[in-house]
Amino acid sequence: MELYLRLLRFLRPYKGRFVAAVVCMSLFSLFNVFSLATVVPFLGRVLGAEKVSAVRPESSIATAELSTVSRLKQMKAELGERVSVFLDRYSRRELLVVIVIALLVFTFLRGLFSFGREYLMSYVGQGVIKDIRSLLYEKLQFLSLDYFTKERAGTLISRLTNDAGFVHESVSGALRSLLQQSITVVLSVTTIFIIFPWRLGLLSLIIFPLVAFPVVRIGKRIRRITTRTQEKMADIYSLLQETIFGARIVKAFSMEHYEIEKFRRENRELFRVTMKSMKRKSGLSPLTEFLATLGGGAVILYGGWYVLRGEISGTLFVFFLVLLASLVAPFAKLSRVNATIQEGLSAGERIFRVLDSEPSVKEVRDAGELPSLRREIRFSQASFSYEKEKVLKDIDLEVKAGEIMALVGPTGVGKTTLVNLIPRFHDPTSGRIEIDGQDIRGVTLKSLRKQMGIVTQETILFNDTIRNNIAYGERDVSDEEVEEAARTANAHQFITQMPEGYNTKIGDRGMRLSGGEKQRIAIARAILKNPAILILDEATSALDLESEQLVQLALNNLMKNRTVFVIAHRLSTVRNADRIAVLDKGEIVESGNHQELMAKGGLYKRLYQMQFREQQEN
Repeated sequence: MELYLRLLRFLRPYKGRFVAAVVCMSLFSLFNVFSLATVVPFLGRVLGAEKVSAVRPESSIATAELSTVSRLKQMKAELGERVSVFLDRYSRRELLVVIVIALLVFTFLRGLFSFGREYLMSYVGQGVIKDIRSLLYEKLQFLSLDYFTKERAGTLISRLTNDAGFVHESVSGALRSLLQQSITVVLSVTTIFIIFPWRLGLLSLIIFPLVAFPVVRIGKRIRRITTRTQEKMADIYSLLQETIFGARIVKAFSMEHYEIEKFRRENRELFRVTMKSMKRKSGLSPLTEFLATLGGGAVILYGGWYVLRGEISGTLFVFFLVLLASLVAPFAKLSRVNATIQEGLSAGERIFRVLDSEPSVKEVRDAGELPSLRREIRFSQASFSYEKEKVLKDIDLEVKAGEIMALVGPTGVGKTTLVNLIPRFHDPTSGRIEIDGQDIRGVTLKSLRKQMGIVTQETILFNDTIRNNIAYGERDVSDEEVEEAARTANAHQFITQMPEGYNTKIGDRGMRLSGGEKQRIAIARAILKNPAILILDEATSALDLESEQLVQLALNNLMKNRTVFVIAHRLSTVRNADRIAVLDKGEIVESGNHQELMAKGGLYKRLYQMQFREQQEN
């Protein structure tokens, strides 16, 4: 219940329209009952000679009844007499015309309020799903990078699409049906109590417990199955994302049939779980209708005795049966409402897990602006662990402003993790990092990252124009500035040869560009940002020789007059660095320039000679 109330809070911005929708629902149900009340009771008088009258007092009721019950019976009798006196003024032909006109008026009003409730609830529902998706997307933007290493992209996409849709149905669709059918039931039952003997009305309420028990039991099972269904849907989203973005690898290794079979397995499992849920949901309505009919049969049997004893007219009893029959459909719909709500609760749990997640990297409350780098960046006893695995151990490192610092070492020793601590993609688990003596945890993330430019081995570009990719993050730049950055990055020439030049769209992840072209676009983006601190993480390792030379020239232009951290697999590319730090098992084991490290004869020399031999053999 608490979870559903939390979901209902999404209705707050639309409470005006929601209240209006509830009013339309109430009036729709009211005119729906009036339509029946107009036709059935008076039709007997028009076609026959039967008078419409109130229910006569029950002969078996003792004189010691409560005064409230007695007054209600007296009011019903007086109402019936007044209706009879009023109708005696008109002929049967005139009554027939009145009935038809009333029926048309009530039908028109019912349709009008039906339109109102549908449109208003659709507005509320679509507003809710819009707000949920926006909240989820905003939350994802501000979560730390470690969150995305734990969660699959397909799972997060499923939260924004499938789960948000289920919550929409639960909050809007199910709530609409719940309110509408409940209002219909209340009006119908109230009408029964007003017009007919109270015992007959009380007996008709046996439908409620008969229907409620199986609905609740089956609904709980549907919720558990829905959770499994959404997990399988997330698996399919992840698989689709991997195979679409990895299409080149799939084809290169002739794995099409393998991926097809893997998808079929996941799809079959989703089908199996979905049908398991559908079997229960499909069985709810027939079961509900049968139980409602069972209870209704007992009520009909009991009500028939009133007719046989002459306590109510045959036409009035027909009206009673019509009202009773009108309750079957609402009960069937109410049973489906519970299943929908359970699905929404299952989806809501997963959505709130995302919304309740807290970023591991946060700004302190009184964070200040970081001035431009002037002196140095210092690592003081900085350590970092992924869960229980210690990746960096007590790093002490000082890099002067304008210095080029290269980080080298075997694969997996923590080089990328170390540079990721500088823009606070992660925070050290112990120790600190300072810029000009100020702990970077005490400054705003925006002012910190504004000073940084990052070029990685895996270039991230967006399905947009080349111009917008270069100007990403820089809103107020001219076309001339974008072009100048592209020229400095040795990218202008190939850009102008493209169909629409700088306005050419490059496709998902820049699929229309080669690896070298993508890297030069990324370098142009970093040049335009004009960062004080530059991080180059294996920026040329995935390129062929010709592309590497072009990119290296662009990098040389980018590195001028900046403080640079370079991670390079090919040690020949860092020979000219001011200093080189050699990492092994999360620690800095050597430090110095190329000549100094070669003279030491340690790990750097061994790695360099190993690469040199490999190059000679190739």
